[in-house]
Amino acid sequence: MMRALVSLLAPILVAGCTMLPSALAHDPLDALQRRVISVSKRVTPSVVHIEAAVRVNTRRNLVTGSGFVMDAKGIVLTNEHVVDRAEKVSVVVPGRPGRYRAEVVGIDKLTDLAVLQLELRPGDEPLPVADLGDSDAVLVGEWVIAIGNPYGLEGTVSLGIISAKGRDLRADNLLNDFIQTDAMIDRGSSGGPLVNLRAEVIGINSRGQGRGIGFTIPINTAKRVAAELLGDGQIARGYLGLSIQPFSRELAEYWHMQGAEGVIVNGVTRASPASDAGIEVGDIVTRFNGKSVRAEKDEDVGSFQRMVARSEIGSEVSIGLLRDGEAIKLAVRVGAKPKVVPDEQETDFGFTVQEVTDALYRSHRLTQREGVLVSFVERGSEAAEAGMAVGDLIVRLEKAEVGDIDAFRGSLDGIEPGSPFLVRARRGSDLRFLLIVPRASASQASRPSPRPAGG
Repeated sequence: MMRALVSLLAPILVAGCTMLPSALAHDPLDALQRRVISVSKRVTPSVVHIEAAVRVNTRRNLVTGSGFVMDAKGIVLTNEHVVDRAEKVSVVVPGRPGRYRAEVVGIDKLTDLAVLQLELRPGDEPLPVADLGDSDAVLVGEWVIAIGNPYGLEGTVSLGIISAKGRDLRADNLLNDFIQTDAMIDRGSSGGPLVNLRAEVIGINSRGQGRGIGFTIPINTAKRVAAELLGDGQIARGYLGLSIQPFSRELAEYWHMQGAEGVIVNGVTRASPASDAGIEVGDIVTRFNGKSVRAEKDEDVGSFQRMVARSEIGSEVSIGLLRDGEAIKLAVRVGAKPKVVPDEQETDFGFTVQEVTDALYRSHRLTQREGVLVSFVERGSEAAEAGMAVGDLIVRLEKAEVGDIDAFRGSLDGIEPGSPFLVRARRGSDLRFLLIVPRASASQASRPSPRPAGG
């Protein structure tokens, strides 16, 4: 069956592999096999094994993944989720003794990408580098090879095809148009390259979803993100302050707007570019800066989100809307997307807090932005004994107002060691008074007072 399949694809295979000796074209299966062997030998030396010591609240775990060298000076590309919250990262390079320590240069949660810098040793030869291709030129049905370290098995190679392009997984805090492949992407393969038959990396493997369904970040996206992270370390993305949902045919028919296409605005952030421009909940966005907008299903809305994200910050864009069936046009000044990954502060009293980002403000339905959000409470800790709960919004610590995470840190530093302190936190519409009693203070309080001398 495999031979019959390859025979059907022989013209494509031979055309895409111009480097093959002409004699091999007489046996398409042999040509494919030799090409896979050749590509794997060429690319595998640049594919690294990554181990990250990750701390999440009170737990420490070892996370393993893959990556590949994109610069001989030790620049490695991998997934953000491989090194997220890592306290220490080490990298094994094929053919090199021992492990290299690695610094996380930058991460981008929205595309699940991270850039590492290896600490090279004196006298090291330049590292083997993978060639980067053009993911825009990838075709559905094209043969590809996934290389990685699934379950710690280094240098594993699997063959497959491009199953689809432009997949939007609709995961939280993820902005991408994934390449789908049936080449195996198992645990530990994350961050490894997806390679075409010309030995060019066309994607970075991100996640598997069942046997034969894997998703890869397009290499053109990775090039843009890596360039910005290696530059000033910041990812600049456009922002309007809209929440949207698909404008389905059923809704179009219900509103007597047959033939209309777009996305429905179901939320507008206060004091955002969208609210300043006059966009309202219920508006249907049909055009963005001259380009048509269309989304009938949840997975389609990512196209509009990427249009906005790639817009130049500070530029003025035109937005076409339908409001109560009437077409209107508004000018909007594109803002900078707020921080996605919140800053965190762990304390010595069994609780961790986060700064209140735009996403946390909406998801927790907070009534105010001022304060810090409790993200973790350790069971049996001082914070737990005081009645603190995940989701509490701390607004005051002793006599100091807590407006943001920096104010929280300053107030916490001002607490006398071992002394009880009062935390005021909003829980829904209630204000809670939480007395944190440090362990040393609690044991002192329970100790009997010394009896006066002299009886």
